[in-house]
Amino acid sequence: MESESEIMMIPCFDFGKALEEGSEEWKEMSKKVREACESHGCFLLVCDHEIIPKGVHEQFFSNMEALFDLPEETKMKHISPKPYSSYNGKSPVIPLSETFGIDDVPLSASAEAFTYLMWPQGNPSFCETLKIMSLKMLELSSLVLKMIVGGYGIQQHYVDVEKMKSSSNSRLIKYKVPENNNDSKTALLPHTDKNALTILCQNEVQGLQVLSKTGNWIELKIPQNGFVVIVGDILKAWSNGRLHAATHRVVMNGNKERYSFGLFAMPMEEMDIEVPLELVDEKIHPLRYHPFKYGEYTSYFVSNLKENALEVFAGL
Repeated sequence: MESESEIMMIPCFDFGKALEEGSEEWKEMSKKVREACESHGCFLLVCDHEIIPKGVHEQFFSNMEALFDLPEETKMKHISPKPYSSYNGKSPVIPLSETFGIDDVPLSASAEAFTYLMWPQGNPSFCETLKIMSLKMLELSSLVLKMIVGGYGIQQHYVDVEKMKSSSNSRLIKYKVPENNNDSKTALLPHTDKNALTILCQNEVQGLQVLSKTGNWIELKIPQNGFVVIVGDILKAWSNGRLHAATHRVVMNGNKERYSFGLFAMPMEEMDIEVPLELVDEKIHPLRYHPFKYGEYTSYFVSNLKENALEVFAGL
């Protein structure tokens, strides 16, 4: 069971004020972001409409409903050799979930290619809102990563951490209503994300839960037009285990479908993940992970599906 105190512990930060990098406000927020990522592996985030232009959020989720309403044979045309980058529906393991993964929307023509695959006549509204949401959430990833590095006082590693978002996966997810909507049903199994940093937003239906370090499931109340930021395995490894990769799941109940959109920031496959010397301290924080290539880690996870994959693959 979750406790009221633990619900209150997951912080919600307001990035709405213009945070000038290097200012006292910036330094203070960087410290809070770092501490939240260490303690909880996640935090909630609100910001003014300058991040996501007014109306785009609502339009995007309306477009998502139209996408998932397309015929199954149309949706199944979206295939990719890369894991998490195809259409995935009707999975016996997660029967309430349908997903599309699209690679590098902010940095390529993948949004246009995907749109014309789904709607041969085109769908400019979907394409434009997908690009705006992906780009703005990638910018948020950059901001959070900079704050984490700043929170540790190792600004010289900005460049290394920026590489952790040199690739991205935009994921559109629909969670269906359970057949008996009086019951709660797990729609996404407990897991940690295998990338560096995840930013999620949703329609008004809640359901995302994180596992606290004390072993309790806490339902996150994502604010309207707000986001949740989740630390993935790669940031945990880079930080020498100081940052906590939050285990999370989705539980559905009630009678309304949940739509969510995630921007999964990740390094290029050939990037080496290596702990900075500044984060190694033989007494309190001895080195926990050996250097590894991101692509080799994801290949290992996909072929083994072990939840403790990071410890087995890279742990010392």
